[in-house]
Amino acid sequence: MVIAPEHKLVKELLENEEVKKYVNEAKKKSEMERAELGKEKTGVFSGLYAINPVTKKEIPVWIADYVLVSYGTGAIMAVPSHDERDEAFASKYSLPINRDYVPDMKMMDLIVEKGVGEESVNYHLRDWIFSRQHYWGEPIPMVYCENDGWVAVPEEQLPVRLPEVEKYQPTDTGESPLASITEWVETECPKCGGSAKRETDTMPNWAGSDWYFLRYCDPKNEDALADMEKMRYWLPVDVYMGGDEHNTLHLLYSRFIYQFLWDLGVVPKEYPEPYIKRMSHGVILGADGNRMSKSVGNVIIPDKVADIYGTDVLRTYMMFMGPFDATMAWNERSLVGVKRFLEKFQRLVEESKDKYVVTSAEGMRTIHHLVKGVGEDIAEFKYNTAIAKIMEAVNDLTKNKMELAKTELLMMVKVLAPFAPFVAEELWSILGGEFSVHVSEWPKFEEKYLVSEIVTLSVQINGKLRGTVEVSPEASEEEVKKVAEEQEKVQKYLAEGKVIKVIYVKGKTINFVLTA
Repeated sequence: MVIAPEHKLVKELLENEEVKKYVNEAKKKSEMERAELGKEKTGVFSGLYAINPVTKKEIPVWIADYVLVSYGTGAIMAVPSHDERDEAFASKYSLPINRDYVPDMKMMDLIVEKGVGEESVNYHLRDWIFSRQHYWGEPIPMVYCENDGWVAVPEEQLPVRLPEVEKYQPTDTGESPLASITEWVETECPKCGGSAKRETDTMPNWAGSDWYFLRYCDPKNEDALADMEKMRYWLPVDVYMGGDEHNTLHLLYSRFIYQFLWDLGVVPKEYPEPYIKRMSHGVILGADGNRMSKSVGNVIIPDKVADIYGTDVLRTYMMFMGPFDATMAWNERSLVGVKRFLEKFQRLVEESKDKYVVTSAEGMRTIHHLVKGVGEDIAEFKYNTAIAKIMEAVNDLTKNKMELAKTELLMMVKVLAPFAPFVAEELWSILGGEFSVHVSEWPKFEEKYLVSEIVTLSVQINGKLRGTVEVSPEASEEEVKKVAEEQEKVQKYLAEGKVIKVIYVKGKTINFVLTA
């Protein structure tokens, strides 16, 4: 058995120096640190033994900080063969590990049957501590009266508004800055009419940010949080976005408050969940690979970067840095590369704008593959690969001197618009696009242009790659075999033996099996 250092039994054991030392060390750790799965397990033997109520055998009682007094009873019956932490603890202190088990939850039935235990539910949800006190936090609508105790502010007096102040610095006493504003604090008890004082602690802004999105559905409604039909139209939220540092708790409480409102019937019954999808964005580090900090002096000022390179270069670079959820270091040299790419894109459009040409079949394939690929990447928040596809298309078009008609040029500009809006708008205007690229429809790709007129197949000799050939996707095995046999490099290897078998996988490879 393992008990938490804060368990009531431990208080009786503090005369034991080892126990006392261990308990004091445990106090220095947060619950989050203590609960980490990968943390090395530590503990101390209490000197006590407990009786297993089922087997009637003695079992040692240990004290360990991976057991939290805030969860359950603060004591666990360790099962090393079925729990990672228990196994790590037992292995470290050479405690016995019983590999026997009773299947199909029969042990639970046995415990209840013997009257030594019962089923219960333990919740991990803990109280939300409003410890950070800001003047601008949401006021708690409660007043304290000497006669009636705590009394809720009547609904007609809600919301409680913050007073106008000149100073809102924290106080030396730890109280909210509101505590020093006497004319706001002192009020009338809603129940008896006597003197009362407002609660001066505030909620830490998260309380409001947990459900503000509901107001977006109907921001000017003065009679309700939001009109039910408008909430039915807009909800649920498509994507919940936030940083990993606060996402877990914020998401937990936001969902908690939403479901409380759902229980009250304030939000549509059709949507018991507030969000469809949750995502966490990454963090941009300073050029030195560390977190940006004014004290360290590695903060990147966006305005200064935009002044040098332009806003579109800054935006495109930030989306091109890496995956959406990755943590990446700032790299000034990469900005130059993005700047060159946008200049190259601009030249491609400007040099083609006055040419009356018909886009070649190869050009059509490039553009329609681009539209399809970028559209799919944007939907999956793969902005870096979407931009890479645009770069690749520009390089292909330039290298192979493919000229585009105005229709295809406009499609390319639309694809660029989400990443470089100002450059795209200028090019849209140069091409004579209607009104603005940003209110135009996203381009549609056509399947017929996605099928390549040629495919590249690998040529293998006895399973080893010896070359490649380009053929029509519809080429027969005989046609592919003939083209492969005409390759000078392949002929050299074919001369080393007799072909006894040909393995052909359409559209992928042809393998000549030779005798030695």
